[in-house]
Amino acid sequence: MRALTLILALAPLPLWAADIPLTSRVSAVTLYPQGATVTRDLAFSAPAGQHDLILADLPQGTPLASVRVTLSGARIGGVTTRSDYVPPREAADSPALISARAEVERLEQALREARAGIEDIRLEAEAARARIAFLGQIGQRDGAAALEVDRLRDLSGMIGAETLDARRAEAEANRRAEAAERALKDQTEALARALQTLAALVPEDQARAMLAVAITSDAATTGTLSVTYTIPDAGWQPLYDLHLARGSGALRIERGAFVQQSTGENWQDVALTLSTLRPSEQTEPGQIWPWMPRIEDPDAISPLARKAESGMMSMAAPAVEAAEADVATASFDGLSVTYHTPAPVSVASGADRVRLMLGPIEITAGIVAQAVPMLDQTAFLMAHVTNDTGEILLPTAEARFYLDGRYVGQRWMNLIAAGAEADLSFGPIDGLRLTRLVTSRNEGDRGLITKSNEMTENLEIKIENLTDQAWPLRVLDRVPVSEQQDLKITWQATPSASEEDVDGQRGILAWVFDLPAGQSRAIALQTRLTWPENKVLR
Repeated sequence: MRALTLILALAPLPLWAADIPLTSRVSAVTLYPQGATVTRDLAFSAPAGQHDLILADLPQGTPLASVRVTLSGARIGGVTTRSDYVPPREAADSPALISARAEVERLEQALREARAGIEDIRLEAEAARARIAFLGQIGQRDGAAALEVDRLRDLSGMIGAETLDARRAEAEANRRAEAAERALKDQTEALARALQTLAALVPEDQARAMLAVAITSDAATTGTLSVTYTIPDAGWQPLYDLHLARGSGALRIERGAFVQQSTGENWQDVALTLSTLRPSEQTEPGQIWPWMPRIEDPDAISPLARKAESGMMSMAAPAVEAAEADVATASFDGLSVTYHTPAPVSVASGADRVRLMLGPIEITAGIVAQAVPMLDQTAFLMAHVTNDTGEILLPTAEARFYLDGRYVGQRWMNLIAAGAEADLSFGPIDGLRLTRLVTSRNEGDRGLITKSNEMTENLEIKIENLTDQAWPLRVLDRVPVSEQQDLKITWQATPSASEEDVDGQRGILAWVFDLPAGQSRAIALQTRLTWPENKVLR
């Protein structure tokens, strides 16, 4: 038996396994608009043999199926994950945390002592009131009436003096109690602030998940373990400050990003990368299914089914689009843009909303005053841009618009892909006034349903330039469009429209012209609709 033990001790190959506990923190994060890829890199050392590297400090909500492990310095075996029944972890408290806990304990003790002191003062006031009550009863006893005048005078003086002293003692005790109550309020507020400071230092969840990585090495070794996984509870939102110089048409877009995460774990000094990829959205093309129409007798089709079929035939699926500072640098791989932050970033779980700077971009815009008299009373300043920066401008609600340094407003901005064109509004031009009047209309019997077979309408559109400068204008209006052979529609515009079917929208007209300061321009629009006598217009 002793010989066997000696052979096992001298054996060159490992025969026994041991657990090697490791402590890990997040080292790098790639954030998407929704979701993130998290990386934990940590060094390890292990003697020769078979061992398990144990990480018991992953957030409990970590999607363990997404965990991927790479290893250098040893051969990797199986990887085991566990979200329940995880052994307790030993995490050293930071000096700030130790100090905050000590301050909370000190203030709690001081508060307890102050409350006890107030109770003692209240007892003094209660004792004084008891003395007053007792002195009052002495003068009311039957024996007092039989006393001689001198003794009665002495008794009365004693009762008065003692009562006065007792009332003074009661009043003084009440004053001290009120002062102590006011001081107690200050101590309570100080304790609340200390508790808030402590909570800000330890917002991490206590529950954790565990990862065990089996390794084998023929000799003592050191290496690096890298653990990556994807999470849904993090993301970044772009923010844009758009500054337009009206005179030159220069559009400067100052870009930033709001970063947040709710993983249950603080990110401390991580290497952060922002990506415009959107893995949480559609990642594969749509699939077209065979269309197999059927014919049936009209009476066999219910009105509800007829309505549903009509909707299926006519509906199209909507398109889905998804001061000096350290500035993240951008790189473009043909599919997406990534921004690498130059310095480590810290983000507390569920608390911080960190703002990062992405660096400005410059675009030259074409400026025009766009007027829609049918809906608005003023024209709006529009900047027509082409995104020739090579970068994607993601959709966001955090877009703020400035015209010549003045804040115009905040609103939603749609995605602008690289190379795409877009029209951006920079607010109303109050000096460009719009009117749209129906000068005449003939529609036979008036009402929701027109029963005659002809309708004519004459419109007058007027644009007045009350500003002190000329404006390039683009006026939009519409004429009716027929989709039935029996419904005939004719129209005439004076002056003629510069564009018809604007942006592929049938019946939308545009007039483009310059309007000098102090002048006005009128547009006349006549439309005529005719249909058979036995039909009605809805």
